Amino acid sequence: MGRFDGRVAVVTGAARGIGFGTAQRFAEEGAAVAILDLDEAAATEAAAKIDGKAIGVGCDVASTESGEAAIARVVEELGGIHILVNNAGVTRDNLLFKMTDDDWDLVIGVHLRGAFVMTRAAQKHFVEQKYGKIVNLSSVSALGNRGQLNYSAAKMGIQGFTRTLGIELGPFGVNANAIAPGFIATEMTDATARRLKLEPEQLREMTAERNPVRRVGYPEDIAAAAAFLCSDEASYITGQTLYVDGGAKLVS
Repeated sequence: MGRFDGRVAVVTGAARGIGFGTAQRFAEEGAAVAILDLDEAAATEAAAKIDGKAIGVGCDVASTESGEAAIARVVEELGGIHILVNNAGVTRDNLLFKMTDDDWDLVIGVHLRGAFVMTRAAQKHFVEQKYGKIVNLSSVSALGNRGQLNYSAAKMGIQGFTRTLGIELGPFGVNANAIAPGFIATEMTDATARRLKLEPEQLREMTAERNPVRRVGYPEDIAAAAAFLCSDEASYITGQTLYVDGGAKLVS
């Protein structure tokens, strides 16, 4: 038996990267999985790769109408919702004097408003059934990172959001926690390397050298943490942010 047999997990921004790795881990442990992504075709394609029951759903997490429709579709097609992982994200990096209003609004909208919209839609079901698990994706960038003013603000906001969810939803059998990844080898960090005029492997090697465990992270590392926090083994943990960064925060 798997830890999530009979459970339904929703993972946003899950067509690739951390989101896909997390959805895959939940499926491996018995959950039916809904892969949400802005690109419905990509979500459907990703769902087809999952070894288990999975559906792909197109969703703009920053839109109340789209978010509520996505949750309603999941409940109808998969029979409920027990787990929500707010992973959808986007970057628009720039220094303050170069950052546009659109750069700010998009990043804050997807990360913070997106988590709010999706959590508000899911909690109706969680509260009614007196059971629910929420994991929000923060980042080590929440502690400050040059050129990521918008992203850092959003990711620290996620931590405050998570603490308040813990207070408000705890009495209803709902746990809410956050994960703050360090450097994770994904398409997004590979794109960052190229913007820095580096090959992806070069950036990974440089990052690993500065990390106490001497390696970079992978989506599977975040998926493992999410699986624990969404399990009943973690029922006494709520409102917390777990840094999954190989110890990078310790030496930064």
